[in-house]
Amino acid sequence: MKTTRDDIRNIAIIAHVDHGKTTLVDQLLKQSGVFRENQEVQERVMDSNDIEKERGITILSKNTAVQYKDVKINIIDTPGHADFGGEVERVLKMVNGVVLVVDAFEGVMPQTKFVVMKALALGLPIVVCLNKIDRPEARPAEVVDEVLELFMDLDASDEQLDCPFLYASARNGYAMYNPDDEPENMIPLFETIINHIPAPEGDPDANTQVLISTIDYNEYVGRIGIGKVDNGSIKVNQEAVVVNHHDPDKKQKVRISKLYEFEGLNKVDVEEAKIGSIVAISGISDLHIGDTICSPENPEAIPFQKISEPTISMNFIVNDSPLAGQEGKFVTSRHIRDRLYSELNTDVSLRVEQGETPDTYKVSGRGELHLSVLIENMRREGFEFAVSKAEVLYKTDENGKKLEPMEIAYVDVPDEFTGAVISKLQQRKGELRNMGSIAGGYTRLEFRIPSRGLIGYRGDFMTDTKGNGILNTMFDGYDEYKGDIQYRATGSLIAFESGESVTYGLFAAQDRGTLFIGAGQKVYSGMIIGQSSRAEDIEINVCKKKHLTNTRSSSADEALTLVPPRVLSLEQAIDYIDTDELLEVTPENLRIRKRILDPRLRKRANNK
Repeated sequence: MKTTRDDIRNIAIIAHVDHGKTTLVDQLLKQSGVFRENQEVQERVMDSNDIEKERGITILSKNTAVQYKDVKINIIDTPGHADFGGEVERVLKMVNGVVLVVDAFEGVMPQTKFVVMKALALGLPIVVCLNKIDRPEARPAEVVDEVLELFMDLDASDEQLDCPFLYASARNGYAMYNPDDEPENMIPLFETIINHIPAPEGDPDANTQVLISTIDYNEYVGRIGIGKVDNGSIKVNQEAVVVNHHDPDKKQKVRISKLYEFEGLNKVDVEEAKIGSIVAISGISDLHIGDTICSPENPEAIPFQKISEPTISMNFIVNDSPLAGQEGKFVTSRHIRDRLYSELNTDVSLRVEQGETPDTYKVSGRGELHLSVLIENMRREGFEFAVSKAEVLYKTDENGKKLEPMEIAYVDVPDEFTGAVISKLQQRKGELRNMGSIAGGYTRLEFRIPSRGLIGYRGDFMTDTKGNGILNTMFDGYDEYKGDIQYRATGSLIAFESGESVTYGLFAAQDRGTLFIGAGQKVYSGMIIGQSSRAEDIEINVCKKKHLTNTRSSSADEALTLVPPRVLSLEQAIDYIDTDELLEVTPENLRIRKRILDPRLRKRANNK
């Protein structure tokens, strides 16, 4: 017999990047009394790892819970980037409704569309929260229309269209029913969640069923499965069976050794959890996302959609440059292999396979951002390795035709840069679908473009729009191969011999292009020290000192002035490298190099 559990609400907070989801969760935590009055609380407390804090983006979905009156609200904060879409899809299986956060100035953005589509498809009720209402240029009335238009485009039901709208400023800690109300606190949002989002349903007397939607990992207890109790109850020391909807043969007997529920930012030990509760279960070593934990009497798996396939791959290779092993703690292929396979514990959209050589691992993910976050994490942990240019994963159809992943790219650019952006994207096989002007002297362009056409484009895009453009992409299935694309119109400046770079050598080199290094840096033969101004590669000796004679003094060098080098960030370096180049990643440096370091062997390979 199904019953509802009125003292619980399970919600996910979804939004485009940077529209204020994580800040909103901060306020809900503060105003529900999770923190003491005088407690020091850092901002965006849910973004727990360093990269999330620095970039201000959420990468992994997080669980928390707040108490309002006598109702416990379980909140899941989800990522906004399409690269982490795998996270969003799974999390929505745990909740009974979503809070959609939309920036009251920017309005509906491509990723908003991506996450709303997932929520509507699952039939979840939506509460719309217009955030940043205190911005002087906020335009709430127009944004409400944009949201309703989006719902209609996505075939929302009448109940979904009849959703409540709230006007909030997460930073200042208030939400209002009408934009003209007097701002006070977050109570209107709490009330709307309780009145509009249905309570979880289930059969308390049935056999246990818990669908695992997220995996956490902790070095002390190993894998922790997080999911919602759909039916029955789950107790500590209970015998159970793990089954999976997509893997009918899986039947693993387990014992539940530890059970937690969420309270504020903490996990709290509980002896038993009933329907509707979101629980964390530890002590089951081989637990995966999509598994269902059931009673042994009647094991029945809960259906679960497959996780989106990766579209892009990179090779992670043991570093074999002349400077290998000098800066990293973990450098062997075994270290790299173990680290990549441990990443699979928590990241479901990632794939790792053995590459063509024993020292190479092919790592596939959802996009460049997805892989660059992994590279940055490994680098900070003390790993040293090399990575190849990102390549897309092709498929073949039944007629043997080559198919490649496609993206829809939404580009907002100031009007005067539109021409440059259109011509660049058309060279990269992009097809202009739509073009219209938006507020503030900007044009919005919509392209359909092969995923590989966007590899290495963001740097050019920032230069072409003087840093004022916004580029958002969304995966759009597979289509026939669109032909070859030239990634880079210019060659590289390559160091000719090993040693240390000196001002005299660099001064001669800077007329040939843009330098990536300054004086006093270690270089080796085959290392790339800059971007050539011509189409072909140029080899240059930057370790060359000036010969001294009676009439020449060494102090004459001091007058030479070098243009400051262009120091590439990790993303820019990944974007820059070409197919015959590698990026050497160490905890201290990023160096770009040719795959074949020896100039003679390199020339032979090029002639072939």
